[in-house]
Amino acid sequence: MTTGCEHDHESPGLHGRTLQAELSVAEARCAHADQRLTPPRRRVLELLLQHGQPMKAYDLIAGFSAEGPPAKPPTVYRALEFLEKHGFAHRIESLNAYVACRRGPQSHAAAFLICDCCGRSNEIEPVGVEALTSLAEVSGYAIDHVTIEAHGRCDACQA
Repeated sequence: MTTGCEHDHESPGLHGRTLQAELSVAEARCAHADQRLTPPRRRVLELLLQHGQPMKAYDLIAGFSAEGPPAKPPTVYRALEFLEKHGFAHRIESLNAYVACRRGPQSHAAAFLICDCCGRSNEIEPVGVEALTSLAEVSGYAIDHVTIEAHGRCDACQA
């Protein structure tokens, strides 16, 4: 997802024991909610966690199987739908990409700082969500979810 960034960045992804621990937490969360982290769901979550930054669905499809043919698109899209619905991933609309969420099982509003140079994203706590929700209620709306996206350059790309 880089757009011509010519300098190095440290990898924000998870690997080894940290990755396995995060996947174990996800399995436990699913079991607690009477859901299953099926092998395709687990694999898509694993790829998102390993990459640590937004990934397009077709990159997930290509990376799905290290050996053998890639997964079929419906398999990956169904896994992404599950992961989004249950708070394991967010869709970043402006990039048409997905990123793992490590903020816990509770539903929450999400805000992303997205670097237009290197493509890295950082999830932060959004401000003003309560006011937006109140204004929506006054207008007769019920907000299902809020995602805020801000584009700019990360500190490494500014240097």
